[in-house]
Amino acid sequence: MAELSGTVDGLPNLSGSERLVNEAVAAGRGRPVFYAGERADSDPFAGIRSAFSIALHMHQPLIPAGGDELTTARLISNLQYMQEHPDLGDNHNAPVFRWCYRRMAEFVPQLLAEGRQPRVMLEYSGTLLWGLQVMGASDVLDDLRTLAVDPSKRAAVEFLGCPWGHAVAPSTPVQDFRLHVRAWQHHFASLFGLDALSRVRGFSPAEMALPNHPDVAYEFVRTLNDCDFQWVLVQEHTVETPDGRGPERRHLPHRLVCTSSTGDTASIVAVVKTQGSDTKLVAQMQPYYEALTLDREELAARRVPPLVTQIADGENGGVMMNEFPPKYVEVMRECSGSPTPILNATEYLERLFATGITADDLPVIQPLFQSRIWQRMAPGDGPGRLATVVADLGHEDDRFHMDGGSWTSDISWVRGYDQVLIPMDQASVQFHQVALSGGVPTGDPRYRNALLHLLAAETSCYRYWGTGRWTDYGGELARRTSQILAHDLAAAAG
Repeated sequence: MAELSGTVDGLPNLSGSERLVNEAVAAGRGRPVFYAGERADSDPFAGIRSAFSIALHMHQPLIPAGGDELTTARLISNLQYMQEHPDLGDNHNAPVFRWCYRRMAEFVPQLLAEGRQPRVMLEYSGTLLWGLQVMGASDVLDDLRTLAVDPSKRAAVEFLGCPWGHAVAPSTPVQDFRLHVRAWQHHFASLFGLDALSRVRGFSPAEMALPNHPDVAYEFVRTLNDCDFQWVLVQEHTVETPDGRGPERRHLPHRLVCTSSTGDTASIVAVVKTQGSDTKLVAQMQPYYEALTLDREELAARRVPPLVTQIADGENGGVMMNEFPPKYVEVMRECSGSPTPILNATEYLERLFATGITADDLPVIQPLFQSRIWQRMAPGDGPGRLATVVADLGHEDDRFHMDGGSWTSDISWVRGYDQVLIPMDQASVQFHQVALSGGVPTGDPRYRNALLHLLAAETSCYRYWGTGRWTDYGGELARRTSQILAHDLAAAAG
């Protein structure tokens, strides 16, 4: 299988080899990654009463901070900025953060050498990966490549896909979100190989953000389907059953079904992350201790083990920096070979489907608040009717919204951020008018440069920390995107 270069013209390899990337993900379709099956009459979950999984989310934004002037500063990783300014805030943690990005390459081989069965799911944003490249952090990338490629280690590690620029799906233009997903696949393949990409099955949304506007949610799932993802991680309180209740069997996989106002439907397997976002849940390995209290449940006339799933920042906070390493090693030693093992989600799903259960047997969920919409209109009534229903419901109940759900209900990714969202949306429209409609080849370095800046401008961090320096960063990246489009890309399109 041909391989991609890690950089092209000094830029991350985000586009230009779409055919090779598509062939790689298509080649992986239907091919088992972790569990190939044993005897046809054997129980894929033999000896397993319950199971658990953990995922580590790794991200650093790109910021225009490589210089004193905002409008001319080089685009660098926030991690690099932390290293260069250790006297500011918590920047002294930069060396620990850097170690956190590579430390699973220490823990996993150590545990395998002991005869244990460690597991972990890893999600790295594209901006972090490119930032590490720019910094020359080859040690980190080499260690990650070992986990992704080495047959003796990759059975323990599952890499998850994500939006390249850590963009929140509900408030990112749907056509751009697709660009994020495609760019991540492209970039991941350029760093770790097309074969490694072919083994990526699950998707982790930035900020656990799930669109709940029917048309946006439909496009979200359609994008994941078109990019050959087989399952998505969802936050428990961002979904509901078709009758509006919360998921009752939260430790079993579900089928996320999203229907648009025009009547189109898309679905994907969903693994439910329970509880809120608290790094202590993973740092102290809470999923294991919760799983110990559970037993098999009935699903499609079969008794299957439940799966307790959690995700947390892999580096952020004292508990992840200090408490997670010894606790992870302790629990891996204790759970290996026990009736409550750790299983990566794809491994669990492969075992589940090997029992004869299919995706159609899974309980159905949909994004939050959609039941109230479908009580007042029918799929196929169209976007005009949907807009009226949404407005009416918003007037009747100020808790109702179409901003989507995320790991927290305390932060809005929309309200109060016009100074970021307006220029971001303008840059998005301009990109699609000039770059895509203008027919600029995706392998053109000018296209790749504009794409890099657009995706970086849509990073959620610019709307997480409130107004000030971070919103200035987001606005500046949107300005640069528009400038590149107005000059370099316009010439290429012409």
